Amino acid sequence: MYSENRTDDAKRFMKAWMSDCIAHFVPRLYVRLTAQTGRGGAEESVQQIADYFRKCFYEYFQMLNIAPDGIPGFLKNKRILEYGPGNITGIGLLMYAYGAEQVICVDRFPLVSMTQKNIDVLHDLMDKLSGEQRCRAEQAFNKVGDPASGFTSHSIKYRVQKSGLSGLVKDVDVIFSRAVLEHVNDLDATFSDMYNALRDTGIAIHQVDLKSHGLHRKNPLDFLTWPSRAWSLMYGHKGVPNRWRVDKYRQVIAKKGFQVTTLSPTTLAEEADMRAVRPYLATPFRGISDADLSWLGFWLVINKAETQSAHHSRS
Repeated sequence: MYSENRTDDAKRFMKAWMSDCIAHFVPRLYVRLTAQTGRGGAEESVQQIADYFRKCFYEYFQMLNIAPDGIPGFLKNKRILEYGPGNITGIGLLMYAYGAEQVICVDRFPLVSMTQKNIDVLHDLMDKLSGEQRCRAEQAFNKVGDPASGFTSHSIKYRVQKSGLSGLVKDVDVIFSRAVLEHVNDLDATFSDMYNALRDTGIAIHQVDLKSHGLHRKNPLDFLTWPSRAWSLMYGHKGVPNRWRVDKYRQVIAKKGFQVTTLSPTTLAEEADMRAVRPYLATPFRGISDADLSWLGFWLVINKAETQSAHHSRS
């Protein structure tokens, strides 16, 4: 393992292990103690959070080559699944406002809360809408236009599952997530859940963040040097990065029967950082190519390969 101070490593291990035990046995307490939002730990204003959700919403459709005026037509009558919405179902509200039939949000931890700040964010999202989108957003709540009343069961459903999986079968048309897949405990099970949940003509779009999420020391890649067993004991139940690199995603996607439409990096590591950490990489990462090691994030768009093949064979 790459280290400059074994004593500090031991202290870090013990602290991380103890907090992981809390996350395992008392997850609600862990969420409360760590003030998890799903967007990182920086202090944000209501306007900043709302702007973030709007930015994310439009980026999904940019990746699908759908212009803003084409979004309502695309979403009409579609059922949507979001993995890991964080503490505000902001993008889910926008999806519903623009025409989705229903949005189902699934998370491992009970993060969503109707604090006054979160209510204000939902109001800001509604206030920037107009016409039919504004009307649909207001109708998403039990009391029209009042986020404090909660979402109606037919608009946005929020489920907390220990596995983080939906358990749905051919029930949704679009699946999306942002900075979530790098946190799942079982990548194989997550992509299986995705495949099962999608209807035959459905698509999934994800932005994946492969950075350390603040868990490196000096080199942005040195979090990959912790032995797998130690990493699991420190972070296995806290939803922090599972550390899998892009090569693992390629393998799982192919094994599950998906066809890749888009797989493109968002950020790349510096060559000097890769050279410095290469001799100390933990066993699962020692055979990875420099090209794959350099990926610190990516966009992914996939669909069911079987369905696409069948369609082409009938054409």
